[in-house]
Amino acid sequence: MDQTALSLILQAGVVVKLVLVTLLVFSVVSWGIILSKWKHFSKAKGETLSFLRYFRSGKEASGLNKVARACNLSPVANIYRSVYEDRDIEGIDGLRRAVRRYSSTESAKLEKALAFLATTGSTTPFIGLFGTVWGIMNAFRGIGSAGSASLAVVAPGIAEALITTAAGLAAAIPAVMGYNFFLNTVRTMTIEMDDFAEDLVAFFNGMMNNEDRKR
Repeated sequence: MDQTALSLILQAGVVVKLVLVTLLVFSVVSWGIILSKWKHFSKAKGETLSFLRYFRSGKEASGLNKVARACNLSPVANIYRSVYEDRDIEGIDGLRRAVRRYSSTESAKLEKALAFLATTGSTTPFIGLFGTVWGIMNAFRGIGSAGSASLAVVAPGIAEALITTAAGLAAAIPAVMGYNFFLNTVRTMTIEMDDFAEDLVAFFNGMMNNEDRKR
């Protein structure tokens, strides 16, 4: 059966082959993003739990920064490190702005490449549909040339149509599923960042007040 499918692809016209190559590129890149994001988010979740455990244990700021440097995939750890190392922050309002700014940066990092999955999920079915229409047109051209509608005449065009339809769906379905899954993951991690932001502002505000008292 695989040999039959392969032979049909090899016998397909140039346009259908270009459609299949395009869908293959979309599919390969999508799977690369899915696997990369899965690995990244899995590690990021573990590092976030580890950093929050240290943060809530009451360790000092410099020690937490060392832990944050080791947890470089965790968005909350990256926010902490960025705020800790930012020497231009002044006052509680400046602290809140800095936390919001670094939180937005981390959110953008989490969402990186997800747009390609969304594009793949919404575009590849239509690319496959184009190949489908082209295959049907080839089938009708075969009927016109042969003057009959026998199976031998219409089969190649119908086969091209079905293959491109299947290829479009094969590229789109994993991309849509991956996009929805990772989007929910990003939303969960964004909520964690929002919750952590208030604790972080209170932590650094208390630290700045203590420094002011010492002066």
